[in-house]
Amino acid sequence: MAATLASLGLAGLDRKGPAPRPDMVISGLCADSRETRPGFLFAALKGALDGAEFAQYAVRMGASAVLTSAEGAERARADIGDWPVPFLIDENPRRRLALAAAAFYGAQPETLLAVTGTNGKTSVASFARQIFAALGRRAASFGTVGVEGAVTKPLAMTTPEPITLHRLLAELADAGVTHAVMEASSHGLAQHRLDGARLSGGAFTNLSRDHLDYHADFESYLAAKLRLFSELLPEGAPAVLNADDSTYHQAARAAKRQEIIPFGRDREAARGLRLIEARFDAAGQELDLEWRGAPRRVRLGLIGGFQGLNAMAAAALVIGAGEAPDRVFEAMNRLTGVRGRMEHVATRANGAAIYVDYSHTPGGLSTALAALRLHTPGRLIVVFGAGGDRDRGKRPEMGRAACEGSDAVIVTDDNPRGEDPASIRASIRAACPNAIEIGDRAEAILTGVDALSPDDRLLIAGKGHETGQTVAGVTHPFDDAEQARASVAALDGEDEA
Repeated sequence: MAATLASLGLAGLDRKGPAPRPDMVISGLCADSRETRPGFLFAALKGALDGAEFAQYAVRMGASAVLTSAEGAERARADIGDWPVPFLIDENPRRRLALAAAAFYGAQPETLLAVTGTNGKTSVASFARQIFAALGRRAASFGTVGVEGAVTKPLAMTTPEPITLHRLLAELADAGVTHAVMEASSHGLAQHRLDGARLSGGAFTNLSRDHLDYHADFESYLAAKLRLFSELLPEGAPAVLNADDSTYHQAARAAKRQEIIPFGRDREAARGLRLIEARFDAAGQELDLEWRGAPRRVRLGLIGGFQGLNAMAAAALVIGAGEAPDRVFEAMNRLTGVRGRMEHVATRANGAAIYVDYSHTPGGLSTALAALRLHTPGRLIVVFGAGGDRDRGKRPEMGRAACEGSDAVIVTDDNPRGEDPASIRASIRAACPNAIEIGDRAEAILTGVDALSPDDRLLIAGKGHETGQTVAGVTHPFDDAEQARASVAALDGEDEA
């Protein structure tokens, strides 16, 4: 695979060093100097590391050109002494790289949808993919849990960096995938990773506190999410928005060029997909809906009202992409849950059920507990912690959400990373002083399982699908679902999940 500077949209850029020919052949793209091969374009981007410091190594390894900012070129010159190859200058090299990657790899699925928001992205993407598949489309979804559907493979990031993303989109298209649904994280949107993706529609699930260790403030976090609508979705594309969320009207203003399809309980949702009534039982929920005024009823084998809303968002997104409403609502009845998202992982011999959920924000934890409460005849117990080296302000808020939403709280370690685990637990317990504190996560889960009476429910929150726990820079194998089943086996003699 190869392209010219002109075909990548790079021929007309300002430059330092020798003038490149527009027909200069570029044989590959990379943003990691270790991946450089002769003929590659190296993108020297400033992030956690300064790519300009590594330009010298990329040049030595045969890079034909370097894409960077004016400041990056000057920093690279200090190391190299000159510019031996063209240094192409762009005021936003991240965006320029994404557009070049889209041009380099070319092919993308015919229908490409993106889902953003704090919570629910993985479930909405999965549900939309499942609906497309039920309608006979060759479909895939990708994000936090990797690529699933017609193609399966792991991913390192929720929203891959642009070279990986556009390579993946080309691979999906080459594999015959016609319908793809991706998660759009705030990091990915702020860093222009999705730029160049030929999107057909998008959805916004909700917004609550998260990632304030990265974004300057809540307003910046929201602005990153809304880039999906204000800058990336084409005019007239479906924009599926949560009418119940406090940010709905801001999202609607950002999506003024698109066809807005609201969903939720609020009367605003009458223009789209409105929830009239939900009935919950031990196995799932039955929803009475209205699609633009026409009544519909669906049965979901999913636990939690928030999963009902996620399923509604997925249905609205699929209908907005051109599928027949009757077929979409029929397909909703066959939806299955996503790994680590309110997943029923074990049942004690006395009938008490245990769930694992990825909720790792104050809003997500509060929503998960409120949802599970509707399926809990007895006590609701929660085991959770908070990640280290992340937004410290959300820890007491998570403690408050746990105290208010459950009957018993066990605070444990999540992924402490480089922080002192005890200090993280103390921050949580500052807002929930009656919580039991057990640092060892396996012991905490065992204690929670042991406390269950027949009508009780246990929620193990925070890690969801993850299979490792990072402590002091080392990731140890750990799976909440496996630990829950092991605890049941130890206490009851068998796993009855």
